[in-house]
Amino acid sequence: MKEILPDLKKWQKAGRRIAVARVVDVDGSGPRLPGAAMAVNEDGEVTGSVSGGCVEGAVVMEALDIIDSRDRRMVTFGYSDDEAFAVGLTCGGTIHLFIEPLDW
Repeated sequence: MKEILPDLKKWQKAGRRIAVARVVDVDGSGPRLPGAAMAVNEDGEVTGSVSGGCVEGAVVMEALDIIDSRDRRMVTFGYSDDEAFAVGLTCGGTIHLFIEPLDW
């Protein structure tokens, strides 16, 4: 989380709406450990990483939907997940993310 704080502060000052994704669990081999975080603002700007790049595009789409809906949800990407495989999660494991809007 610490690595994304400077951008979060900048976006807060600019009045941006934001969603934060956090790795909450990993089954098998995963690109990032629990606690890794990524934030997306309403303009699609990204800070941080939850997968080292392999599923970030799909996470951005989820985050933008959450910004609009103000919902929160668990999202899972794994080797057997066709979408995750298509975007490059080939490490053989499964990552579980919790994505929620950031309320100032």
